[in-house]
Amino acid sequence: MYYWIKHRFYIIYSFIMLVYLGNVFIGSEVLTYIIGVFTIPIFILSFFHASRLFKVLGSVFTIIGSMLFFQSGLPIREVLPFVTTNLGLISLLSVLPWMNSVVRAGRYDRRINELMKMNVSDLGKLYVRSTMTSFTLISFISMSGIPLTQGVLMENLSHYSKKIRDVFISQTTLRAFSMALVWSPMEVLVAITVDATGVSYLTYLPWLVLFTFIMMMLDTAWGRRAYKEIPYEPAHNQPSKTFSLKGIILNIVQLFVALALFLAFVVMFSNVTGLNFILSVTFVIFPFTCLWSIVMKRWKSFIIIGWNTWKIRTNAMQNFFVLFVSLAFFSNTLNATPLLGIIQYPFMIASDYPLLLLFAIQFTYLFMSMFGIHPIATIGILIEIVTPLYEVMDPLGIGLALIIGALSTVSVSTYGVIVTMTSMNTGQNPYHITLKNMPFALVFGTLGTIFAYFLL
Repeated sequence: MYYWIKHRFYIIYSFIMLVYLGNVFIGSEVLTYIIGVFTIPIFILSFFHASRLFKVLGSVFTIIGSMLFFQSGLPIREVLPFVTTNLGLISLLSVLPWMNSVVRAGRYDRRINELMKMNVSDLGKLYVRSTMTSFTLISFISMSGIPLTQGVLMENLSHYSKKIRDVFISQTTLRAFSMALVWSPMEVLVAITVDATGVSYLTYLPWLVLFTFIMMMLDTAWGRRAYKEIPYEPAHNQPSKTFSLKGIILNIVQLFVALALFLAFVVMFSNVTGLNFILSVTFVIFPFTCLWSIVMKRWKSFIIIGWNTWKIRTNAMQNFFVLFVSLAFFSNTLNATPLLGIIQYPFMIASDYPLLLLFAIQFTYLFMSMFGIHPIATIGILIEIVTPLYEVMDPLGIGLALIIGALSTVSVSTYGVIVTMTSMNTGQNPYHITLKNMPFALVFGTLGTIFAYFLL
């Protein structure tokens, strides 16, 4: 029975998410309570299949939330709607693999990765090319771009010392990951912030793109200088290939045109339906990717790749289901008690010193990440704390601090998925990855804080 359930979670999650998304349009209060009734046993099932870290996080949020709930004096039936408020986020995570799949079906990932196989004269130039390639792939296929780019680099640098190879790979790919996610409409932390602050994604977009551009220039300039003295020679066992640079550039342009169209569809859907950003992205992704695959004449490949990818990813969402449901319960009960006001008080005092407040947000993320606390858990708490500040500060500035501060931790979160994946791919100690990327994370977060300060 245990293994039967483990391999069929995608059916369980699909059921609860489809009912939830249907109720978005129906708006039935009774159905909301029914969804809550189903959510609790699914949460318990997910808990037993979650990793240790997420069991701890889920337990902490559930226990503290329960204590606050009973202190609030609310009727017990209110637990049911409390646990459902983050199901939209879980639904978004479930449909993201379809965007990944359409990029793979169009073979854009393979073509773009060919950029790193073209000869360069030194590792400094390879650093720039690797960062740009990783950035482009990750912008569209997120985490799936990491093993692709790291695999190519492992092959290209196989004849270099392990020390040089490991540091080079962890710096180029993880830093590119941070920069790519900052402006991505498909990044959950961005979507959470857009909805929490009430500021349009299109208002954030130019500032996030400008920040990303500046960070990209700074990082690639540093990388080119740091590695320029090391000559690059391709691995001896690599076959010589001829690549079409024009064709690869055309693929990159096509990807960004597709992303622009996707954003246009999301904005139009949101304006027509009145739904928030998270739900709009959730509803648009699947039909958009289907249409894209038909235009590319890759429908069959898309469906095969998409179904398998979606099934595997959805079947492994126990960690996020535990985190989001317990976090929703905790956040809602915290809002119902006077404790939230007590926690918010120091931040209200700090509103007279906005730069100090923004740095507090940045270093809260960084501190929590050192203990394996996912930025999504941290942002869930921070949003509740800083919401009253929207009346005295521009939510745009606070939102930028929330987004950039969260994503500054990606390259240094020792227990995070990306650092752990890189550690497994390269065979290096995750603490070593954290140490080598810490200067980048501090510059990344500090520059973001300064950006946010001037927009308050």
